[in-house]
Amino acid sequence: MSIQRVLPAVAVLALSLAACQREAPPAEPVPAASAPASPAEPAHVADQPEMTPPPAGMGTNMPQVVDGVITFQGFGPAAFGSDAEQVRMAWGNDLGDAQPSEPGGCYYLSPPRTGTTDFGLGFMMEGDKFSRIDVSNDGYTAPGGGKVGMTRAEIEQLYAGRVEASPHKYVDGAHTLRVTDTGGGQSALVFETDAGGKVTGWRIGVPPQIDYVERCG
Repeated sequence: MSIQRVLPAVAVLALSLAACQREAPPAEPVPAASAPASPAEPAHVADQPEMTPPPAGMGTNMPQVVDGVITFQGFGPAAFGSDAEQVRMAWGNDLGDAQPSEPGGCYYLSPPRTGTTDFGLGFMMEGDKFSRIDVSNDGYTAPGGGKVGMTRAEIEQLYAGRVEASPHKYVDGAHTLRVTDTGGGQSALVFETDAGGKVTGWRIGVPPQIDYVERCG
């Protein structure tokens, strides 16, 4: 083939390519590589959600008595028979500075009242030993589910077959409902009702202190 015949063909091909380049749509711009996301900054302390407030009637500094802490054996790690220091450590907060009026005498360790908050809780000490817990606060639950504010019928249903009812020593029409320890121990749980049959308080501990109607007299 002659050179003269080849050159026109090459020229035609070049022109065709140039036309294609002019007619082709402009190429899409390549997006710039995304910068790595910056780690989220921790929320400012003021932006953090507030803690759930304590139940009504409970002081903001009031230690919570979790269900299951008060048992037929004592208060958490402080078993009946423990000394005052062990009870203070189990509570983990102020229990006042009460002392017996005589060596070995009966007295109570109790959280001081805070403003309008009454803890309604007391730890009886006698003979330098922890022997009983007294409760008048409806926020605390006795072993088995009993609470201040329940009726006698509800208590007898909760502790079916284990309740010994007796007339209250000082309140006409009121009763004490004594519940035995399911574990067979000597401890007992006693609910006190008013004349209308509603529980006004309860206590748990070992004899003879559990049966003191006058507390420490």
